[in-house]
Amino acid sequence: MIRAAPVNPIILIPSRLASTRLPGKPLADIAGAPMIVHVWRRAVAAEIGPVVVACGDREIADAIEAAGGRAMMTDPGHPTGSDRIHAAIADLDPAGTFDAVINVQGDLPLLDPAAVRLAFDGLGDSDIVIATLAAVIEDAAGLADTSVNKVVAGFADPTRPARALYFSKAVVPWGEGPHYEHIGLYAYRREALERFVGLPRSVLEQRERLEQLRALEAGMHIAVSLIEPARLGVQVDTPADLERARRLVRFVIPAEAGIQGGRPRLASLDPRLRGGDETGGM
Repeated sequence: MIRAAPVNPIILIPSRLASTRLPGKPLADIAGAPMIVHVWRRAVAAEIGPVVVACGDREIADAIEAAGGRAMMTDPGHPTGSDRIHAAIADLDPAGTFDAVINVQGDLPLLDPAAVRLAFDGLGDSDIVIATLAAVIEDAAGLADTSVNKVVAGFADPTRPARALYFSKAVVPWGEGPHYEHIGLYAYRREALERFVGLPRSVLEQRERLEQLRALEAGMHIAVSLIEPARLGVQVDTPADLERARRLVRFVIPAEAGIQGGRPRLASLDPRLRGGDETGGM
């Protein structure tokens, strides 16, 4: 089946306060603003569609609304971010107006907005239903670290997406050559998200503890695009990561600089969304 490239995406940011390694992580202060607000600003700066934070806690919604953004309350019991954004889009857009959903993790406060656009562009090929990002692993410690998820993909041309063949916490593939860290930012065709969350947990997913393997085992095609590691910034999982983000934020061009003019409006969205229009002040 020939699929046209999606043309009407929405960005959803799943977020909840429960975190074993860094309790209250979304509200952690970075340069005077909660981390989730930094992520929301960078998602808006991507300028590819409306941005909604799908949250399981009222405090997160309040923080986003205070910054001028939109939040939608979801069940705090959702086990994964994929489940949370699926529930949010089902309530928000039951008619299927949005044909792609970009899942931006809520712990990437220094993410380059261009990385969000790059992930979405990965859906351009007709047989690709999910797109994601990766970066070259540049040090031996990162390669050996089992908390650094690896993706196997053969980049004949590093400037173009490649097909994801496997994901693992182990060092794969064998032999000389680059290894790639998987960046957990996903762009889904709308029907692919629906199918993915409806699948049972797969054998390899449970073994590796990586839910993207569920999609591969089901025959879903995932594209991977390479980004410079600096475009990721810092993925905040631990107190040390948070301190690093606080140090680095002053060297990053403020996301607000990329939000001037042409910003997506949310006036037509479901009235259950809380907060002001995104064209308001930051």
